[in-house]
Amino acid sequence: MPGADSYGQIRTDIPVVPALKGGTVVGWVFLTSDFVSTTGYSGKPIHTLVGIDQDAVLTGVRLVKHSEPIVLIGIPDSKIKAVTAKYAGLDLKAEAAAGGSAHDLDIISGATVTIMVIDDSIVRSGLKVARALGLGGLKEKTIAAGPVKIVDPDKREISDWQTLTGDGSVRRLSVDVAQINEAFRAQGDPKAIARPEPGPDTDTYIDMYLALVDVPSIGLSLLGEADYRNLMSRLKEGDHAIAVMGRGRYSFKGSGYVRGGIFDRIHLIQDDVAVRFHDRQHARISQIVADGAPAFTEMDLFVIPADSGFSPVKDFRLQLLVQRAIGAIDKAFLTFDLGYQLPQGYLKTIAPAAQAGDTGQPASSFAATSDEDKAAAQALWMRIWKDRKVDVAILASAIGLLTLVFFFQMQVTRHERFTFWFRIAFLVFTLVWLGWMQNAQLSVVNVLAFFSSVTTHFSWDAFLMDPLVFLLWFSVAAALLFWGRGAYCGWLCPFGALQELTNRLAKLCRIPQWELPWGLHERLWPLKYMIFLALFGLSLYSLDVAEHYAEVEPFKTAIILKFQRAWPFVTFVVVLLAAGLFVERFYCRYLCPLGAALAIPARLRMFDWLKRYRECGNPCQRCAKECMVQAIHPEGNINANECLNCLHCQVLYQHDQKCPVCIKKAAKRRRFEVQTGLVKPDAASNAPAPAE
Repeated sequence: MPGADSYGQIRTDIPVVPALKGGTVVGWVFLTSDFVSTTGYSGKPIHTLVGIDQDAVLTGVRLVKHSEPIVLIGIPDSKIKAVTAKYAGLDLKAEAAAGGSAHDLDIISGATVTIMVIDDSIVRSGLKVARALGLGGLKEKTIAAGPVKIVDPDKREISDWQTLTGDGSVRRLSVDVAQINEAFRAQGDPKAIARPEPGPDTDTYIDMYLALVDVPSIGLSLLGEADYRNLMSRLKEGDHAIAVMGRGRYSFKGSGYVRGGIFDRIHLIQDDVAVRFHDRQHARISQIVADGAPAFTEMDLFVIPADSGFSPVKDFRLQLLVQRAIGAIDKAFLTFDLGYQLPQGYLKTIAPAAQAGDTGQPASSFAATSDEDKAAAQALWMRIWKDRKVDVAILASAIGLLTLVFFFQMQVTRHERFTFWFRIAFLVFTLVWLGWMQNAQLSVVNVLAFFSSVTTHFSWDAFLMDPLVFLLWFSVAAALLFWGRGAYCGWLCPFGALQELTNRLAKLCRIPQWELPWGLHERLWPLKYMIFLALFGLSLYSLDVAEHYAEVEPFKTAIILKFQRAWPFVTFVVVLLAAGLFVERFYCRYLCPLGAALAIPARLRMFDWLKRYRECGNPCQRCAKECMVQAIHPEGNINANECLNCLHCQVLYQHDQKCPVCIKKAAKRRRFEVQTGLVKPDAASNAPAPAE
């Protein structure tokens, strides 16, 4: 509150603080999370501090605290705070008149949901405070004293598609390619204009339909008796539901909701009521049963919760957010509105006394019971797994294949060329599909969050929200007991794959490879354990602080954000990869806190799978010289804490032209065959001599 010099006491009736100037109230300050739901991607509230003056104009807005993962791992926090601060000067009187859409939404690419949640919470909480305090002439809404209209529950007529669209029961928004290109041209962003939607101008970009399906006649006509009955059994008292159907190039759902649980492309607005749909409020429609209905590529139900303040008898609109890629991660945005008004034929007039409880007005409490929260969380992760069943199947198959390779390692490593190309192919799969496409990169932050959850309020639901990451962690836990950390670090870590593949290219380009002296190499090993212990200690103080310092991991920059980040982060990754061109897997060897975190429990492994000869280390040093991370001690022992299970030592173990023990065995075998007459002496003498 610019100009104010002190705060007064918090009001007892409403959680706002008066801002004083010379003892006179010049405005009020409040937290958005005290008035509206501000839950973002993280599942935790986004707390924003807002100042508002006596004329219902925002005087200052500051982002106080959040746990949004995309901001923690990629987008600078300062960028989000800068966008939030721009809300200073927002006139809530204009927002009240325009239903909360009198301002332009400044969206940051990659943080769409976060920005929308912040925007929605600022406007809605501001209007609530302004009306409660009577600022700028705004007043609390009062229920009309005269007769009111409600949905007629007894009207249950079945109509065909043409009738439903003709009388406004189903409303339509249709945009073709020419219209979307013209809209972006009118917006004026040169990058968006330079990337027009290809194809004929008359092609359908999106053809979207909207209907209020908890109205009996509409729901029965569109869904059929069985599906309508299922919908109504799911709805709680005061809930409502809309059906959204679409076809064309653009999806009104997108895929962002799979990770975040929030549909960021559609937004229901009614006056100053704003409803953003979460995954737990969503269900698919199996078919539209109305006669004459066209075929759709998307048909979905969205539940409008009772506590949202939505009224079915008033006009509302569904706002569609259209995005166009203008860079690797940057996007331009437009909005289109699909208005809806329930036809009067579905309504009936009642006396004021009968109004309470019949109009779908908001419930008195926003809080759900713990059982409801648990059920919603379970339904969410189960739906996410169902949506990503193909990805889960691919990763499970890859892990299964890798498990077979480890179990039958002697048979696999019998052929050097096959082993080499199988490893290269698997690393490419890990980097490209698992890392860059699916963003399934494990992090030490996962370890710290798991420990924090175990010591506070543990729940599997939070860890099940990302199927691929959960599946990776499950496989890592099993692999630690059998093979140690190398199963993940050597084969399933996308950044590890990036290091190894770039080093392979370096070798092809004849870049010299440096082997550190054993004494120095051995003393650099503990660095990663020290980094992990430091992060672990910080997490005991504050998990948020530890997450920020976990930037010592380059995974977010190189894998999740694909180098689309501020230059200091990119420079850090480039330096690490450059070091890896000369010292293979440099980061894995000396700096990786995740590798250290996995190595500690890996001490409990039950088996030693890697075979060795007595001669290994004395006198033969070939495996030690060729180990890519120098995990073999000079005396021949393999350090399981540092081994990445690349299986190269097992290739050498049975190589009859590289391993001295195998060479001697082969020579003995040939002499025995000559002595027993199995082969002729001249054939044995003409056999190629083994390479030393």
